[in-house]
Order: sequence, then C-alpha cells, then structure tokens
Amino acid sequence: MNTEIKNAVAATDDKAQYDEYAKRLLAQKDVLAHILVKTVNEFKDMNPKDVVQYIEGEPYISVVPVEPGLTNSAGMVSAEQGDSNSYKADGKGKRIVGLNTENSEINEGLIRFDIIFYVRMKDGLSKIIINVEAQKDSPDEYKILNRAVFYVSRLVSSQKERNFTNTNYDDIMQVFSIWICMNMDYNIMSHIHLAKDELLEPYDWEGNIDLLNIVLIGITNELPKHDKRYELHRLITALLSDKLETSQKYDILENEYDILLNDDLRKDVNVMCNLGQGIEDRATERATEKTNEKFIWNMYKKGYTLDEIAEIAETSVDEVEKVIKKKEKYTLV
Repeated sequence: MNTEIKNAVAATDDKAQYDEYAKRLLAQKDVLAHILVKTVNEFKDMNPKDVVQYIEGEPYISVVPVEPGLTNSAGMVSAEQGDSNSYKADGKGKRIVGLNTENSEINEGLIRFDIIFYVRMKDGLSKIIINVEAQKDSPDEYKILNRAVFYVSRLVSSQKERNFTNTNYDDIMQVFSIWICMNMDYNIMSHIHLAKDELLEPYDWEGNIDLLNIVLIGITNELPKHDKRYELHRLITALLSDKLETSQKYDILENEYDILLNDDLRKDVNVMCNLGQGIEDRATERATEKTNEKFIWNMYKKGYTLDEIAEIAETSVDEVEKVIKKKEKYTLV
C-alpha cells in the first residue's frame, strides 16, 4: 500500500472515529437537555437538570435508518404508548412496530439518523421526536437545508403504523431535526418551520402547524464568550472543538454547565481531543483545496480556457473539468 493510500485510509478512519465520539458526547442526556432548553419552546428557560427526566429511554445513535420503509416497518401492529421506542414482542408472537434498530449489519450502506430519541412533554401525555445531526463542516456536495427537510419529513411519515394508524393523523407527534455544523464563520442558530400566509379572507384551519421543525446551529471553532445568547454554542464548542485543551473542556463542563464528568465522559472528551489533533492538519489541506476550487471557478467564469486555467493553477485539465462540473451542479449561476 503506497503512502498516499495509507494517508487516505488513516484520514477516513480518524474522521469515522471523530464522528462516532462526537455523537456519543452529544447524546449524553445532560447535553441533550441543554439542546432542548435552547430549541424547544416547551422547555425554554428551564433548568437543564430538570429537563433530563423528560428524555425517554436511551437515545439511539447511528442505528435507525433514514430510508423510506426502513425507519419503521409497515403492516405490523402498532406499538403501545409506552413501547414505541423499539421492536418488541407482544406475547403472541407478533412484533410491535417501533424505530427499526434491528439487523443493522445487513444494511451497512444505509444512511442512519445520528441521534434520535423521544421526549415526553410536561403534561405527561404527549411526546415529541428529536433528531440531532452532527456535521464536521457544512457540506459542499448538497445544500444542508434540503437534507434537513428530507430528514424531518421522514420523521413524520415513519410514524404511520407506529405512532398513528389508518387516518388518525391527529396522533402525529411533533418532530425536531436539529443540525449542528462545526467550523462555521459565525455562531448562528435558525429555526425553520411551517408558516401560513392568508391569500384571501383569514381562516383558522384546524391542525398543528408546529409539527415540522428544523433547527440549524452553526458553531465556530473559537470558544464564544460566556454570554447567555451563546450558552449552547459554548457548550458544544467545549465538547467538540479541537482548539481547546482537555483540562479547559473539563472546567467548562463541570463549573459552567454542572455536567457530571464520569469516567466514560472523561474518556470520550479525551479521545476527541486526540482525534482533533490528527484531523486538524487534514482540515488545513481541505481549506487549501477549497481555495483552489474557488480560484479555478472564478477563472472559468471570466472566460479563461480549460488549458489556460490548468496551466496557471498548476493542475491537469481533468482536475479543472471536475471542479467546474461540481460547481455547475451546486451553484446557482
């Protein structure tokens, strides 16, 4: 195996491990409670410690398929209210429908939700479904909002035969798909949801306009100041940033967010720091690659020929063509 291939394999392995540990850290109930307080109106301004009790069971991490027909399984008997988190036997040999976490080794190529869990509302009766997705960078190959719309739609449609049956659409649970994007230029947070525009006379249509919710959270790699507006961003940066020392992360988690650092959590934070160091160099390489792509694209828009671009950029015509095709596909010209 040559050096270039070895480096590529190492980079892929580091990225996979980074993703795994990022999900494990974000799936800590104490962390999820902070996310809920900042994104779900039901829990706004509550103490995160008091919100933990409303998170049901253990969050599923990278086991529930996104693909239609696989998030649950149609045609099976629906789950009882208390058993809607997984497949279970009903005592008669039948399987009760729930979030499909079985046989994951058969479908290793499937796209899966990063983190998914149920949250009980304060009334003790209704529930909502929360999905959290972690992104090391904002993706170039597709527009992240489009993917988020697909995910939140799947979270609704997959409830049929699990959370509601036949035409009982009033039993659909409210869903949130929360996307955390690292390495952004600014600390940002956007809530995207349904809205109603009156085109003629106003009318109060019955139903829940708040069923679909997308929250996009942008995190810079710099630790934000200790400010109420950036509380969630500061917490996530402390967990996932590769710019902070382990001791600094421990201090922020324990003293600012009152998060108990057990041995497992300390281990995961420490592993993330080590992985971050290995990924940082490759992130620099990626930034250089993006700069080169932008340079090639700008020259192309100014009318330079492929041969001229290749000569000035010190690359091949094939590479120039790849960059142009990629930009034409994902850029509105």
